[in-house]
Amino acid sequence: MKEPIKQRLLWKLLLVNVVPVIAVVVLTIWLAIDRLAANYFMVLMDDYMIEPVETHRAFLTAINYYLLWASLAGLLLALLLSYLLTRRVLRPLSQMVTATREVAAGNFATRIEIKVNDEVGELGSAFNCMADSLERVEKLRKTMVADVAHELRTPLTNLRGYLEGLSDGILPPEKQTFVMLQKENLRLVHLVEDLQQLAKADAADAYLNRRDLDVGDLIGEMLALYRPNFEEKEISISCTIPPQATRINGDHDKLLQAVRNLLENAWKYTPTGGRLTVSSVDSAAGIKVAFANNGAPIAADDLPLIFERFYRTDASRSREAGGAGLGLAIVKQIIEAHGGKVGAESDASRTCIWFWLPGKGREA
Repeated sequence: MKEPIKQRLLWKLLLVNVVPVIAVVVLTIWLAIDRLAANYFMVLMDDYMIEPVETHRAFLTAINYYLLWASLAGLLLALLLSYLLTRRVLRPLSQMVTATREVAAGNFATRIEIKVNDEVGELGSAFNCMADSLERVEKLRKTMVADVAHELRTPLTNLRGYLEGLSDGILPPEKQTFVMLQKENLRLVHLVEDLQQLAKADAADAYLNRRDLDVGDLIGEMLALYRPNFEEKEISISCTIPPQATRINGDHDKLLQAVRNLLENAWKYTPTGGRLTVSSVDSAAGIKVAFANNGAPIAADDLPLIFERFYRTDASRSREAGGAGLGLAIVKQIIEAHGGKVGAESDASRTCIWFWLPGKGREA
């Protein structure tokens, strides 16, 4: 199918661009010789008193003969050169057709080799960018499916083992056994809730209930809720968000969820006796809020990936110890839905995760 399409386009371009041009040039030259040169030749014959009729006829016959062969030669040469040049121009389009079929078949690693810097080259660059995005989305999809299956497998396997033990009489129907069953059940419930929160965050930009908000109030509300958790680990908290901080226009519940996830993340990874600092930087464009805690640093290669779904800096970490890796992904979706952005920094002394939101009246 590919070759006939390419050939039809090639011949159409040749017929449209070459044949009319050659025809106009040949016709112009033919008329010029027939009308002007022939008349001038007759005048010369009269001046030199030469019988013009036979000589004029012989002149026109010779001119028409050579003009016909010159026209045919010029047409063939123009067709050959145009064929080669047009074929060269169409080659990237032919590669795009092949690459598009590969992408449609699920091979997202296909790329187009760009050798020109014109409109066709721009089209190839756009195709490569599209292929990069599709490949990334496909990898995330496969990773997410595998991770969801892995997250579900552990508690379901444990539940199956306990239930089989109870039904076979191996495990006694004691309170401790039912507590373990309840624990595994809660792990499943928490995973489903995380997935539900992620789905809501994905659709946040379409369902934002915006209103005038104070960032300090949001953070203060969640800090009051999580303070007992931090006190249990003897983690000191320092919050330096001034009352006159930039106000924002956003969804209260969704931003509260983002702050909750950041505080929970800090609580999990701050060691006992550690320190959490919540601060803000105010500007005319918006407000940047940072959550900095001491603890184990995050490797530089992992920093750009910690906001990906199910990503863990330690792949061997269990869900019970570190969650499913959805908390920061939810934060990213919510903040970006508000026109903001997120980021992270880490060194040997501290890890800082921040988000930026546009000020009131500056929503993206």
